[in-house]
Amino acid sequence: MKRLRRIRDLMTGRMDSGLTDALLGQLEATKEGAWLAMAMIGGEVGRTGAHEQMRAIEHLGDEERARLIDELKNALVTPIDREDLFRLSRSIDDVLDSLRDFVRESHLYRVPEQIRFTPLLDQVIVGIDALESAVRDMATRPSVVVQDALEAKKAGGAIRRMYQYEISRIFSGEVTSDSLKERELVRRLEIVGIAIGDAADAIADGAMKR
Repeated sequence: MKRLRRIRDLMTGRMDSGLTDALLGQLEATKEGAWLAMAMIGGEVGRTGAHEQMRAIEHLGDEERARLIDELKNALVTPIDREDLFRLSRSIDDVLDSLRDFVRESHLYRVPEQIRFTPLLDQVIVGIDALESAVRDMATRPSVVVQDALEAKKAGGAIRRMYQYEISRIFSGEVTSDSLKERELVRRLEIVGIAIGDAADAIADGAMKR
């Protein structure tokens, strides 16, 4: 039956919704991870509790990525090239993995005053939202996908600029064990920004090939 539905979609020119559903599932888990990190630095969730919750969120993201790979094996019609879909999924996975590392290292390092990371995590959420819009628009409004991807790319760039300012601030004072731990945490968020930019590139490249 599933194969017959795919053949019907091919004949009617419809895209395989299973692919976009899996990508959106990945992005939903990733955004949940970003909000968890935000709650942790704001003191709404303890570091130990956040570390434990992130394991479950990461598992959900991994399940959605596995679903996408399975869908790719059988898809007859894809909204963008398979290679770009795989790149996109891998980059989203990198975002979630780096958020996991941020939460884990926060749990281990116990750095005080983490609320200052709020602007970086704000931009992480902006970038994830833009990627969600791009994925939703792949099948329904392909003409605006590149613009959606550009918004995600801008968010990734903003995170990297904030990282540079944070590094400058950290090293403008005395270098201590706490300042080195703080540098590691802010570096994790820069890696998140890089991965968001990579995801934006993958979906923009795919859209331009259509």
